[in-house]
Amino acid sequence: MSPRILEGVKVLDLTRVIAGPLCTQILADMGATVYKIERPGEGDDTRRMGPFLPDGQGGDSNDSALYLAYNRGKHSVTVDISTPEGAELVRDLALRCDVFMENYKVGTLAKYGLDHAALAAAKPALVYCSLTGFGQDGPYARRPAYDFILQGLAGVMSTCGHAEGEPGGEPMRTAIPITDVVTGLYAAIAILGAVLHQRQSGMGQFVDASMLDASVALNGHLAVGYLMSGRLPGRQGNTNPIAAPSEVFACTDGRMILAAGNDTQFRALCEILERPGLASDPRFLTNASRVAHRIELRDLLAPLLAGRRRADLFPMFDRAGVPSGPINDLSQVFEDPQTRHRQLVLSQPHARGCDAPMLRSPLDFSATPVRYGPAPMLGQHSLDVLGRELGLDDARLADLRARAII
Repeated sequence: MSPRILEGVKVLDLTRVIAGPLCTQILADMGATVYKIERPGEGDDTRRMGPFLPDGQGGDSNDSALYLAYNRGKHSVTVDISTPEGAELVRDLALRCDVFMENYKVGTLAKYGLDHAALAAAKPALVYCSLTGFGQDGPYARRPAYDFILQGLAGVMSTCGHAEGEPGGEPMRTAIPITDVVTGLYAAIAILGAVLHQRQSGMGQFVDASMLDASVALNGHLAVGYLMSGRLPGRQGNTNPIAAPSEVFACTDGRMILAAGNDTQFRALCEILERPGLASDPRFLTNASRVAHRIELRDLLAPLLAGRRRADLFPMFDRAGVPSGPINDLSQVFEDPQTRHRQLVLSQPHARGCDAPMLRSPLDFSATPVRYGPAPMLGQHSLDVLGRELGLDDARLADLRARAII
């Protein structure tokens, strides 16, 4: 079996909730050994946010869907870093790792000797990533940060939702914590780059991962368009502002997305709907003219689609090359033939005595495939990791546990 990409790389993970844990889960997926430090008796905040995985007897647990989704393949080590002995244990572990990842408020870890300056002085090769809401400095640096707040502050919500004047027309957050997710992804990319540099130069470095930076970058071409023109992008709801028809239409068996983005696709759509004359209408000859007359076009197409079954239309659209698709709920997502073909749902035996569902990583390597492990129970690996990495004997471990340091 081929070694995995990050085989031999050790990561000390002092992150909680979503952005940081997602980042280190990606590293674990690629083969890194990730030691997740959790507070004794409590653990990651997400352990208390249901729904929860039942144990083998159907009882409750503190292994929540949130925790399971972002912590697979890690080793849970419980240490109270607020105690001098606990902080010393974590420092010792850090010096045996290649990457140190944390998402505490700026400056918090300095009082425990776990800040970048202290650890880099002891191990210059260490890659140290600090994931915060607003970066290491500036007027907001010490503020707490949450995904919802960042969706608003970074401009993401300003372009999401129905337009002003339409029913329900107001800024709208995304249901998934999109700024947490994109920050975790950028942090993982940055750490991979820093590890590559570490391997080439023998030196570590500090990675400043900011939710604000990642969330503003998420605006992409909308932000660049504003900087070029000074015009604020408006909310478009389910309408694509640069192509028409490209929006949601109702059929007798549910809603569908129709996205005929070029002239060939539009002509094919008109043929299927038995209205070929629409393609030669001066208002609809080009995409630019269709965008200019979007409302008129939508009003003409909507009744043609309202009386049809999308189940009948999709095969015709596929054959004609007209992009279209359903709006699936999650039950339909996991019944979709392409989703099933891609094997996006996996199951792993869990220490609770049951199988835990998980999503397959979208990382798909031909030579070094992802190998999965379950998300750990709280403190599941404390004794093993501290004994193996730090050489602590059973008596020492028992004493630390009796005093709730681990």
